[in-house]
Amino acid sequence: MIDSSKITEHMDVVGSDGKHVGRVDHVKGAEIELAKLDLQAMGKHHMIPLSWVEYVDDQVHLSLDREEAENRWSTAH
Repeated sequence: MIDSSKITEHMDVVGSDGKHVGRVDHVKGAEIELAKLDLQAMGKHHMIPLSWVEYVDDQVHLSLDREEAENRWSTAH
């Protein structure tokens, strides 16, 4: 399980293909809320589960590629 305290605001989130998925707004429970002002977000907050996180260094690396992450993320209400 990923230590969510290592995930901080404004960190880049990248897919397993190395492509930009978004930027962290904050961690909310078992999900990461992505910033809505990021180009990939199209003006909406998106939620991705922490279970998608493969590892964290200076970026949040997902186990899914960008396209799959975008197809499966949910829009925050």
